[in-house]
Amino acid sequence: MNILRTISKRERLVWIIVTVSLAGFILLVTLAPNLAAQAQGGNDQEALQRFDSVYFYVKDNFVDADKTDAKRLIDGALDGLFKSLDDSHSVYFKNSQERQELEDTTSGSFGGIGCYISKQQVYDMDGKPVENTPIEIVSPFEGTPAYRAGVNAGDLIMKIDGESTLDLTTDDAVSRLRGKPGTSVTLTIRRGGSLEFDVVIVRGTIEIPTVKSALINGNIGYIRLIEFSAYAPARMKDALLDVQSKGAKSIVLDLRANPGGLLDSAISIADYFIPEGTIVSVLGRSPSQNAVYFAKKGNDLVPADMPVTVLINKSSASASEILAGALKDNGRAEIVGETSYGKGSVQVPFSRDDLTFKLTVARYYSPSGATVDKVGITPTVEVKVPALSDDELKAYEKIIKGGLIAGWVKHHHSPTDRQIRAFIAELQKKGIELRETSLRRLILDEIYRTVNNPPVYDLGSDIVLKKAVDLLNAKKK
Repeated sequence: MNILRTISKRERLVWIIVTVSLAGFILLVTLAPNLAAQAQGGNDQEALQRFDSVYFYVKDNFVDADKTDAKRLIDGALDGLFKSLDDSHSVYFKNSQERQELEDTTSGSFGGIGCYISKQQVYDMDGKPVENTPIEIVSPFEGTPAYRAGVNAGDLIMKIDGESTLDLTTDDAVSRLRGKPGTSVTLTIRRGGSLEFDVVIVRGTIEIPTVKSALINGNIGYIRLIEFSAYAPARMKDALLDVQSKGAKSIVLDLRANPGGLLDSAISIADYFIPEGTIVSVLGRSPSQNAVYFAKKGNDLVPADMPVTVLINKSSASASEILAGALKDNGRAEIVGETSYGKGSVQVPFSRDDLTFKLTVARYYSPSGATVDKVGITPTVEVKVPALSDDELKAYEKIIKGGLIAGWVKHHHSPTDRQIRAFIAELQKKGIELRETSLRRLILDEIYRTVNNPPVYDLGSDIVLKKAVDLLNAKKK
């Protein structure tokens, strides 16, 4: 006996509509012009017939009828389709709240905690993707609730309001972190190998920052690019012209902890530095996604003989890597710091009526032809921030869990250098076995989080920036 009951005309009509929509969706997401070819057509038809059978069997026999409406079932199927790609950047948005994420990070403002997160794919010894990995904080945006709460790049979010993040996608986590300004969310943070602690963050209205600039020693233009938003090229142009008008003879471009953003913004900004040559190549399965972007003559704002140094670290991602790679491969800049994050894929958003998704359709390559994805940009001059030893990690855990530095800074908003030295000596007397340089850095970080206008740079304790300045000064001799 056939377990599938005879389908009524009305249901057949509904299913025809669903099937046509699903087939159209598959055509859209694959973006492959040969999908209708005869060889592929047979496989697709067979797959849709299998889906047809399972869909109606579930719809007609699942014990809870209220859970079998067409939209719910199709949303679940499409969500599963995207998860089967094993790509955390390709996502189907099931509701309007999730869809809003497509627009928030590139324009306007939103309620949230203010950090860029990701779920780096981990592979086992056999090269198979490991499931159930936590959410990683790529970068907290300066001046936001996450930044002021002491969240750091590289921290792992193990739980959000007590819910494990191991099974969450990046977009699932985003929807839980965002919310009405004034409401709070509790994150369970893992820092280092074993230190775990809870942080309560009050959401605020997040306006994504872009550029900060200043002069170092009166002749080095320091520009920190925080995010490749839609208005980043205009802000960068203003900053470049400003520091040059004030006497800058060389440029430090700081891309550390920059999570990326819009491809077009990265290309436009690279154009300011490169008079001619390739900026980036984009290659995908479909010829329509393939493109090579070149510098446009006459768009450069920085003289070709002006020395440029770019700072990167492990939290420099995506568009940051496009810009750093373009300047490196064209011989336009020294790259100083640590190997970058390694996010070299391109996503295309699609939205029509109540159907919204983003799909990885290509990867980008630096002018030398090297892939960035899961590899990153390697610096020409490596400068690593010293890692803490096991004993130092224990001391660090004592500081964090005891709130020692945060408590002191609450009563010393603008401490003198003498007060900072005295506090460091006091901590060391209490058995905090951390190097003075490490303690000073932690104290200054906490001070900067609590003030509305932190300094644009800190040459005294920033060893990567100091190395860049030394390289530029050496070129003048």
